[in-house]
Amino acid sequence: MTDQTQNVEKLTEEQVAEGLASLPEWSQNGDSIQRTITFEDFCHSMRFVNQIAEHAEKSQHHPDILVRYNKVTLTLSTHDAGGLSVRDMSFAKFCDSLTPSN
Repeated sequence: MTDQTQNVEKLTEEQVAEGLASLPEWSQNGDSIQRTITFEDFCHSMRFVNQIAEHAEKSQHHPDILVRYNKVTLTLSTHDAGGLSVRDMSFAKFCDSLTPSN
């Protein structure tokens, strides 16, 4: 398991904007970023959620996950940093790597 006890700093607004420029499907919502992904059906949604859960446990960084049949909404924020951190941007990129092409 990776040691995630290191201090993580909150990103500046400029850093958040820069990070979101490479994550066009994500939007800022206060101190978090959010994306909704549409899948073929409920089973595909749950397979995706299970992959996210495994990665979250390995990285010790857990998103809020909302499942609505074939739609999964992910919300990321680093509570220890009091807002967004590089961990959120990195996790969002990982999530994007698992999503179906639009």
